[in-house]
Amino acid sequence: MSGQNVKYVVISPVRDEEEFIEGTIRSVLHQTFRPTEWIIVDDGSTDHTAGIVDGFAREYVWIRALHRTNRGFRKSGGGVVEAFNEGLEALGCNDWDFIVKLDGDLLFAPDYFERCFEHFYEDPRLGIGGGTIFHILDGKEVVEEVPQFHVRGATKIYKRECWKAIGGLWIAPGWDTIDEVKANMLGWTSRSFSDLRVHHQRLTGTAESRWKDLVKNGRARYVSGYHPLFMATSCILRLLHKPYFIGSVALLHGYISGYLKDIPRVDDPLLIKYLRDQQVRRLLGKETIWR
Repeated sequence: MSGQNVKYVVISPVRDEEEFIEGTIRSVLHQTFRPTEWIIVDDGSTDHTAGIVDGFAREYVWIRALHRTNRGFRKSGGGVVEAFNEGLEALGCNDWDFIVKLDGDLLFAPDYFERCFEHFYEDPRLGIGGGTIFHILDGKEVVEEVPQFHVRGATKIYKRECWKAIGGLWIAPGWDTIDEVKANMLGWTSRSFSDLRVHHQRLTGTAESRWKDLVKNGRARYVSGYHPLFMATSCILRLLHKPYFIGSVALLHGYISGYLKDIPRVDDPLLIKYLRDQQVRRLLGKETIWR
C-alpha cells in the first residue's frame, strides 16, 4: 500500500505538555508519510507548550496551532473532546480518509501510521484502531492491558465512514469507550494493534492524583452506562492490583456518585442496552467484544 493513497488529518488537544510535546511532534515529522494537516489545540497551557507548538507551526505549513483560554483547571473527559471539536471545526482539509486523535506525550516509530493504515486496509470493517500503549517502568517495557476492542484515547484513528456513523464524540468522561461500543453496535470493529507500540511518556492517570483519576474512571463508567453487576465485578477484581483497596473504593465512588448527583448519561438507550448485553455475556463466559 502506498502512503499516497491515504489522506489523513491529526488533531491533538494538549495542555501543559512542555516536557513531552516536542518528542511527539518529531515523531510525526519523521513518519514515512505525513498527515495532510495537523491541528494542535493548546487547551489553556500555563507552561511553555504554546511557544513550542507555535515554533513548529511557523516552520511547517501543514501544522497549525490553536490556543484556547485557560479555564483554570484540567477538565477531564469533556475538556479534551471540546478542544478536539474546536480543532475539527478549524480543519481546512475536508476530504480526509482517516482522522486521528493524538495526545501530546507520545513517541512512536517512523512507520507507525503507514503500518496502522495497513491494518485498516486488511480489514474493511475496522472502523477504529490505534497502537498499543506502553510505559517504561524501572527500565522495563510495560504494556497497558485493555479489552481487545478498546483503543486508548491517546492514539485513536477513525475511518471516515465509521466516524460519520457514530456521529462524533460524546462530550463527557467515557467518550473513548462510548465511541467504540457504538461503532461495534453499528457493525464496525475496533481494536488496538498489538504489533504497533506507542510509548506514553507520562504514565496514564498521573496528570491528576491517582485517587482523582480512579474516581474519574468510575464516573466515566457510569456515564457510559456500565451494568451494575459488571461494575461490581470489576471493583472486586481491582482488589488484586495496586493500590489494592483504595483503588476499588475510588472506582466505586466515581460510579455511585453518578447516580447520587444525577449526572447525565450518554443519551442513547440502544447503546446502553448493547453495552450491558455485551458485559453480561462477558460475565457468563460467552462471545463478546469484552474479551
